[in-house]
Amino acid sequence: MPAYKRILVKLSGEALMGGDAYGINRETLAGIVAEIKAVADLGVEIGVVIGGGNIFRGMAGASSGMDRATADYMGMLATVMNAMALSDAMRQSGLNARVQSALNIEQVVEPYIRGKAIRYLEEGKVVIFGGGTGNPFFTTDTAAALRGSEIGAEIVLKATKVDGVYTADPKKDPAATRYTRISFDEAIGRDLKVMDATAFALCRDQKLPINVFSIFKPGALRRVVMGEDEGTLVHV
Repeated sequence: MPAYKRILVKLSGEALMGGDAYGINRETLAGIVAEIKAVADLGVEIGVVIGGGNIFRGMAGASSGMDRATADYMGMLATVMNAMALSDAMRQSGLNARVQSALNIEQVVEPYIRGKAIRYLEEGKVVIFGGGTGNPFFTTDTAAALRGSEIGAEIVLKATKVDGVYTADPKKDPAATRYTRISFDEAIGRDLKVMDATAFALCRDQKLPINVFSIFKPGALRRVVMGEDEGTLVHV
């Protein structure tokens, strides 16, 4: 029996690259979709927020002298491209997916409408949210916290390359240990970079727990949803 009825999965754009330097690796994309499908098959309602870092990073563009707002809008467009690729891969695997964008590009994807998104979820469709928040200066982490709160998700699942939050960088410190559970206040006190500060504060204010786990660990997403000890649960 799943521990959650409705979840919001935050996927980074970099997760789609696999071993490539940029872009979308089809094999990696198919593997991620298979992990999501295993959870959808349990009857769990799934929203997905996707980043765009595999195509364009707003912060990187701004640091090279580009206007920050322009760079961020370009990053948002990259997330729409990723959302379309993810939706197509889901369709091929037999999942029914809908893309909603915070930026209006109606010839390509439908605009984000909260009530419609909730209805899609109730119908068993996976809803992929592209375009970030629709505003510059906000990350897709913040978009995940925002959409998760809006659709009434019970938890935000932050899919990363590492299998949780550690006491130190496990690549640099072999003695680093994984937190199984940690409170929002403890995470702030120990300066653990779980999400960016805006997203983290929003989740804490809305009492929306976060689980940080590895999307590349087979079955990890399903184990999180089943309430097993996987990743790190950040709770109120």
